[in-house]
Amino acid sequence: MQEDAIRLGVIGTGLAVQRLHWPALERLTDAFRLTAFANHSRPKAENFAGYAGMSMDDYAADYHDLLERSDVDAVLISLPIPMNYPVTKAALEAGKHVICEKPAGVNDAEARKFIELVDQYPDLTVLITENSFYQDAARLARSLIDGGALGRIHLASWRTVSQLVPKEGQFSSTPWRHDPGYEGGPHLDAGVHHTAIIRLLCGDVDQVSGVSQDANTTHGGPSDLSLNLRFVSGAVGNYTASYPELAVPKEPNDFRLYGTDGVMSFRFRELSVYRPDEPPTTYRTGQFDGGHFNAFLNFAEAIRLGEPVIGTVAQTYRNMQIVLDGLEAVANGEVRTIDPYPSELSATALPLWSPKRTDPLFDNPDYVTIEHE
Repeated sequence: MQEDAIRLGVIGTGLAVQRLHWPALERLTDAFRLTAFANHSRPKAENFAGYAGMSMDDYAADYHDLLERSDVDAVLISLPIPMNYPVTKAALEAGKHVICEKPAGVNDAEARKFIELVDQYPDLTVLITENSFYQDAARLARSLIDGGALGRIHLASWRTVSQLVPKEGQFSSTPWRHDPGYEGGPHLDAGVHHTAIIRLLCGDVDQVSGVSQDANTTHGGPSDLSLNLRFVSGAVGNYTASYPELAVPKEPNDFRLYGTDGVMSFRFRELSVYRPDEPPTTYRTGQFDGGHFNAFLNFAEAIRLGEPVIGTVAQTYRNMQIVLDGLEAVANGEVRTIDPYPSELSATALPLWSPKRTDPLFDNPDYVTIEHE
């Protein structure tokens, strides 16, 4: 562990930290040193202390006590969605850098307040952990698209269907997901990951319409949402997500992009490219952590080296807009134009992230395997 490691406090030590964030932090001991943690539930805090090797002397039941500590440079906020904005506000007021779980607010109004809040603290780094921006197969897909593998994308289609019922030890069992204090239910919670990848690969959406349906009594919000999308680039698309109560057959759940020169099928850890007069090519990336390691690395490089943050509040707000405006369009039976707040919509949406320490995308040149059928 380096002496100049960023001293990190963890606010919220639940399932997301254990399953998603801690495995990434374990691999970044040269960048981060855990110094404090807070949770209103002492048993959850004790569980975290056990696997993270922390002392309960560094535990606080109230996150405000953690924010007062001088040995905390930055905080990881991993709390229910309604807590993201107020706890980030308190952390910034305390002079701490922030890496916070998505999404950036419970609704459109709070997300805009979040953007305005962050603008008041230009010397502090704020990153929303929209890990899909950093997911390795998604970054590889974007690099292939940027290199012309598909030509001009004219159609994008994604259908994802999976049972969503409370299961012990799973994210679906989290009480605040059953009666969410935020708009959209599972579509805001999970759907923003999908819209992040849609924007990374296809650019911004400028128009949305759709329909919804409900077939799940165990979670708040509509279970089914189908949106028609128009992109700034001129491409069109459809995004359908369903979270039914009943079990469903295994689904491909892949994102398909149709271009003038080729077609791509994206499946989170692998992607396939189909081009005329060439054998289909499948690319597979190595260890899959959903992009969390890369998000923390971007956070560290932003604090230490002044590197730009990709998962900004404004960028993650754009992911929310597609879902929230889609739900609004459904409710009003209209085609809705996306408001270009806080800046103009773009055919490229956001830059492709790569770590400063490597070029172009991955440390290990053998990290990606390529198969020709």
